[in-house]
Amino acid sequence: MSKKIILTTDAPAPIGPYSQAVMAGNMLFVSGQIPIDPATGNVVAGDIQQETRQVMHNLGAVLKAAGLDYQHIIKTSIFLKDMNNFGAVNEVYGQFFTGQYPARETVEVARLPKDVNVEISVIAAS
Repeated sequence: MSKKIILTTDAPAPIGPYSQAVMAGNMLFVSGQIPIDPATGNVVAGDIQQETRQVMHNLGAVLKAAGLDYQHIIKTSIFLKDMNNFGAVNEVYGQFFTGQYPARETVEVARLPKDVNVEISVIAAS
């Protein structure tokens, strides 16, 4: 099976030894995205909804670089610093999908990179 690394300047550059995404066959595995503005490299400050919106835009940029979009997502993993933010994150997240939603899990974690409040990774298929 062939493996292709996906990299775009429209999403934050990796902050460690990993790729933004890897395409293996017709499957795209997108690394966890956090609320970093790719233009500045800074964490988006604001409320959890602004942070989630930036994460979703970052995911969208990586999907686009692979020739896909949100409708190709089959699985998401959401990591929250505080599960009390679940409703607000869910509200923003839901705005990026129509009709058939991907499978998903949401978990609370003790800490995330750069001390952000939300990280989301996805698996998509072409």
